[in-house]
Amino acid sequence: MSTTDISHDNSVFDNLNTLQASLEQGVLHITLNRPKARNAMSLEMVKELSTLFATAEQRPDLRAIVLRGAAGHFCAGGDIKDMASARGSSPKRDDGTEDPFFTLNRAFGRMLCQVQSARQVVVVITEGATLGGGFGLACVSDVAITAADAQFGLPETGLGLPPAQIAPFVVKRIGLTQARRLALLGARFDGQEAQRLGIAHYVCASDQEIAETLTTVLSQIKRCAPDANAMTKMLLLNTLESPLESVLDLGAEQFAQAARSPEATEGAMAFIQKRQPKWAE
Repeated sequence: MSTTDISHDNSVFDNLNTLQASLEQGVLHITLNRPKARNAMSLEMVKELSTLFATAEQRPDLRAIVLRGAAGHFCAGGDIKDMASARGSSPKRDDGTEDPFFTLNRAFGRMLCQVQSARQVVVVITEGATLGGGFGLACVSDVAITAADAQFGLPETGLGLPPAQIAPFVVKRIGLTQARRLALLGARFDGQEAQRLGIAHYVCASDQEIAETLTTVLSQIKRCAPDANAMTKMLLLNTLESPLESVLDLGAEQFAQAARSPEATEGAMAFIQKRQPKWAE
């Protein structure tokens, strides 16, 4: 594990076993780092991701979070070793604690909610295996960049399991009819199809194109005011869950708050003076 240029919360970044993390110019880069398992999602990785996103929530100076996988794969799904360990445990616990399978599965769902609601813009780069849990992470990103030859899929039903925590996020990303097809057939597909379905936004033919696309996306993010972006993201997500009038009321409250903020003052002055606002410098 390596970290570079992280000025706050060093203890969080220094105690990672399944991830790599670095901070570069206001962007937190997180790499899923279990290459021998194609970065399969262990409970330890879930906990470490959850801790990083909880830390990022307290860091308004962070503009974006970039998630990718090590050694040419994003994430091959759930960790089989964790599953085997849980299978050896009894579902009935005398001390009233949860079934280990429930704990393992539900922890992943809570982490997906954290990623989806992060105040920062979350960018996911998918390469190689993007299956199960990796598919779920792609579906909660704000921006998804994929390699053309990445392999997406929901393999759970072929293993005798439902995509329990992933399903709601897949449906919201691509719609019910396509989610049913993919989940019930266990179909595999590439980055081009992922873009057609709305999972990915950019398809790249090479590592260089991925790097160039990421640079462009991050520069666009930095042109947007960070607090305004956080409010906008919350508003957009609320459109999926709340009644229209409630969403519009919240929007008006956020607009009034933003209009009186230092960000709006700086944005107006930058426009009048024909210069970049300070947050874009």
